Amino acid sequence: MTDLRIRDLTVRHHGPRGPVTAVDGVSLEVPPGTTLGLVGESGSGKSSLARAVVGLTPVHGGRVLLDGEEVRVHTVRARRRLGRLVQVVLQDPDTALDPRMTVRQTLVEAATVFHRLDRWARTERVTGLLELVGLDPVLADRLPRQLSGGQRQRVAVARALAVEPGLLIADEITSALDASVQASVLNTMRDLQRRLGLSMLFIGHNLPAVCYVSDAVAVMHRGRIVETAPTELLLRAPQHPYTRTLLASVPRLSGSPTSRRPR
Repeated sequence: MTDLRIRDLTVRHHGPRGPVTAVDGVSLEVPPGTTLGLVGESGSGKSSLARAVVGLTPVHGGRVLLDGEEVRVHTVRARRRLGRLVQVVLQDPDTALDPRMTVRQTLVEAATVFHRLDRWARTERVTGLLELVGLDPVLADRLPRQLSGGQRQRVAVARALAVEPGLLIADEITSALDASVQASVLNTMRDLQRRLGLSMLFIGHNLPAVCYVSDAVAVMHRGRIVETAPTELLLRAPQHPYTRTLLASVPRLSGSPTSRRPR
């Protein structure tokens, strides 16, 4: 479990008309072993924030603290340590999966970055990771193109978990999936957090889906956090007009995972 604290974070990008502030003085906390949902429409700054946490985007102001230490990626050693603490799963699993490598090769490569494993241990590790994310181990020798979109996303999650991080960032991981597959992946993510005690930052634009897996939710709009509250309270009594708009804009089917809170 990893403690994430973001203090007054500012991130700027260079646009065609000059600098654009993507993240504007954001402060957030993900206590150890909990899930914070971060929700907002496309372009609100969610992904820029996630990339700043893992050192992929320069920070122009503020601080990102993991277990009390500021994130720094100026050396190979520092980046390696960061990778041990936090892993990211992106919307498109193909960005994490080499099309020339089988699932087994992908998972073994990830697992051996930080852990020395013999041949038997590697086999056991691959089987355990696939079962953990709800996949049949017989898929281990398939290439990404031989898997469905939902299966590829689960492999991407397994690849992130192979490192045994304390914090997992899931950035729009269900937005490209159809409704039935999305519900299944949401269930998997919720169960993984419970079983492993992970700290998790779950990012998305579908507020009910984000609420389904989150202990608390932060709502982001135009680079700023406009509301943060425990999930039940946010759903019952949203305070900000933008939050109410997000809730009203997403149809929820009775009995679907995104229509109710599981906890």
